[in-house]
Amino acid sequence: MNDISLRRFLVEDLEIESGFCVIMGREAHHMSRVLRMGRGDALVLLDGKGERFLAEIQSVSRDAVKIQIKKSIGHAPPSALEITLFQAVIKSASMDYLIQKTSELGVTRISPFFSSRSVVRLKGDRQRKKINRWREIAHSAAKQCDRDIPAEIRPPESFEKQLVSFSKAPGLKVILWERETSRDLKDLLQKHEPSGDFTGMVGPEGGFTPEEVSTAQRAGFIPVSMGSRILRAETASLVLVAIVQYEWGDLRMG
Repeated sequence: MNDISLRRFLVEDLEIESGFCVIMGREAHHMSRVLRMGRGDALVLLDGKGERFLAEIQSVSRDAVKIQIKKSIGHAPPSALEITLFQAVIKSASMDYLIQKTSELGVTRISPFFSSRSVVRLKGDRQRKKINRWREIAHSAAKQCDRDIPAEIRPPESFEKQLVSFSKAPGLKVILWERETSRDLKDLLQKHEPSGDFTGMVGPEGGFTPEEVSTAQRAGFIPVSMGSRILRAETASLVLVAIVQYEWGDLRMG
């Protein structure tokens, strides 16, 4: 059977003993209760670290699904380009959509932050729940677009703290700014030799302050525009990743 036609399930910390494993929790519920899968059904298991296995359900109980591993089926070659999205936290539904779609487009990691114009602020238990939800969305997106490893979702930090961690990041680094008039993202990418690393910074609903842009420039970020349109924050992030993937990454033909 062609594994492309099989349903995929991502199980981190996958433990295989003597050719069998037991799946519990969310993925087991999805298999047995949502999809009504049962004994003899074939599937593909992803371990979140790059390995994938052709497998078959042996038994289904109330809380667990026993799986027989048939064989390792390898994995797709890793992308030659690592894209980090340095993303301001935006309103709930928009942030969920952004994580889903940029994950499908192949972003390597998303590093959320809060800046001076951020509308959304997260703390304590609310922040922990959001991080868990964002990671679940990234995992689902990985299965949807056949990624071996889901996008990494880092805990949110302040703009200043995140910027310190990115000040020595390798590769090209850009910050989207609606007031930029001299540099276009596409032209900048075409003038640079493709490297293995790209970092793009996108602000909140209200954009960046001039002071924040200046601070980012001192950390090595280049202000760029994507044209005359004023895009919503989540749209800007999707367009940014898509352009970078087209010019340097997986959306290129050859």
